[in-house]
Amino acid sequence: MHRFLLHNEDILDAHQKSLSAGQVGLLNGWGVFSTIRVQEGVLFAFERHWERMQRDAARMHVPFPADRDAVRARLSRLVEANSAWNATLRVAVVRNRGGLFEGPDLARDIELIAFTADINHWGTSVRLTIKPHGRHAQNEFAGTKVLSWAQNLTWYEEAHQRGFDEVILLNERGELCECTSANLFIARGNEVFTPPLNSGCLPGVTRALLLEEIRVPGISTAERTLLPKDLEDADQVFITSTTRDFLPVSHIEGLKVRSGGNVVAALTRAFEDYRASYVKQCAPLLRQAL
Repeated sequence: MHRFLLHNEDILDAHQKSLSAGQVGLLNGWGVFSTIRVQEGVLFAFERHWERMQRDAARMHVPFPADRDAVRARLSRLVEANSAWNATLRVAVVRNRGGLFEGPDLARDIELIAFTADINHWGTSVRLTIKPHGRHAQNEFAGTKVLSWAQNLTWYEEAHQRGFDEVILLNERGELCECTSANLFIARGNEVFTPPLNSGCLPGVTRALLLEEIRVPGISTAERTLLPKDLEDADQVFITSTTRDFLPVSHIEGLKVRSGGNVVAALTRAFEDYRASYVKQCAPLLRQAL
């Protein structure tokens, strides 16, 4: 984490004590969050992150800020304070009130908290293990990105303790769903598939851009119900996330996976071009805001 954080309207030193135990969302994980890539000072795909947070907040009964542009301006001030021109930014909306253990003298229904950090270097490929029943697709909150993230962190830590980088989570039907913090894709020839949202996966922003915006001649992308055997039948397996972009899978515990073809490389180039175009379009607006 960098030196400064955003707390509601204020830029504070991260060492300052600004939160209390009586804020319900902090103790119960009652809130929503998103992680945004900052490229040349621009909050990449901010509109999509905002829409997902807003949608998830409604599902979780978390009050949500009404003014998107005002929040974006505050986040941009944080980026400037930390000189975090190329970084990752975590923003959370935390519910303050509700339940039996609400603290006294709470002036706000929510807290808006954000901080920045350096871009992590993930390497050139990932090794995966598999967790059965890691997601329950029929749960009404499946696919919601909430602060209660300890389950994912535990599985992620266990994977690293066993020499893996991430975990493929299966749903109750034994279908591929997602990883703890990434979406999953396979490539067969020039066809690319990812589990549908009804598998229980989170609708990742990078996933959505790949399905809806990124176009490479000769390569098609679509949702499809996938099983573990589809991983072995694929020419390439890869994961996507805001912090990783696209990472090929080199190994999956108990399965034989291939790494042929150049689909991932082609999609990566197209994605980088898309992001550069977005940044170029938004940079003048950012300068005006600052």
